[in-house]
Amino acid sequence: MRDVQGIIFDMDGLMFDTETLYYKATQEAADKLGFSYNFATYEEYIGVSDEEVWQAYHEMYDPLFGLQKVNSFINDSFERAIELFEAGAAEVKPGLKELLRYLEGKKIQCCVASSNQRRIIDILLEKNHLSEEFSHIVSFENVEKAKPDPEIFETAAERFDFPKEKLLILEDSKNGVLAADQAAIDVIMIPDLIAPTPAIKEKTLAVLPTLNEVSTFLEK
Repeated sequence: MRDVQGIIFDMDGLMFDTETLYYKATQEAADKLGFSYNFATYEEYIGVSDEEVWQAYHEMYDPLFGLQKVNSFINDSFERAIELFEAGAAEVKPGLKELLRYLEGKKIQCCVASSNQRRIIDILLEKNHLSEEFSHIVSFENVEKAKPDPEIFETAAERFDFPKEKLLILEDSKNGVLAADQAAIDVIMIPDLIAPTPAIKEKTLAVLPTLNEVSTFLEK
């Protein structure tokens, strides 16, 4: 078995099927306000921080609709996403609960490191009765730079009492894999909506179809 003592979980797209809900919320807000928007636009910003996404929306839409209307678009889509999360619409990704039970049995510590806001992390964990499964949580509020900068994973690694050589990151996005690589922490990718390129695959220990396969990989 691999000598792993701690696992750092990304959240959106890895633990919960949130990306489809974020897109649904954003598309609804865009349609309401008459913005030209589609999944291809949304897809460009998967794995990017909220601030970078919002800045991009301002650059795209301010010249057409004005600052105030773009702010309404951002706020409406954000609040609609939270409504969906609070309603329990975010499904747990296949294999998550089984993997957490396996890790608990092996006494492997778990941490969430997400570029999302702590408010949303807490909502999703609480709605799915998973709050007690993670000894540490690192959120958007704990870092200054978003992925692919390694800061979030370096900050998460500091929460453990052992070296990062004994850590493993689970990620679903290109930027997450790049951040893990720059942090010099091993990473397994479980792709969500976007398949990895050969260059991204090379930066991982493995690319697995779901979280169900992680325990088998660790037992090798």
